[in-house]
Amino acid sequence: MNRPITSRMHGMLDYPAGVLLIAAPWLFGFSDADDAAVAVPITIGLVVLLQSLITDYELSIANVLPLRAHLGLDVLAGLVLALSPFVLGFSDEGANAWVPHVVAGLALIGSGLMTQRHRETSREARGARQRPA
Repeated sequence: MNRPITSRMHGMLDYPAGVLLIAAPWLFGFSDADDAAVAVPITIGLVVLLQSLITDYELSIANVLPLRAHLGLDVLAGLVLALSPFVLGFSDEGANAWVPHVVAGLALIGSGLMTQRHRETSREARGARQRPA
């Protein structure tokens, strides 16, 4: 199956997505909602940022976590995020509390499923570009 998102594009999306998730309670006006409504996107945003730093893809600082595992964790985190308003009971807090969770969760699931499961560039090519001339 041909997947439209390359590993490099996925990495370029991961960092802003993690920051957006951490800031979501204040950006979308639910920072005074149920504690779980605030904690879930912040926690998942931190996980997204941390796993991005150690994933074996072009925009990480350490190639520790295989890309396939990263993508699987994205899908799992997306499921947790999308289902959290209903499982943790804050779906009655108003649309500005639960809608961002569901939308961001579905986006994480989609990006995990639509990203190629291999690096766009090899690690050797990355090292060759960084060597001084």
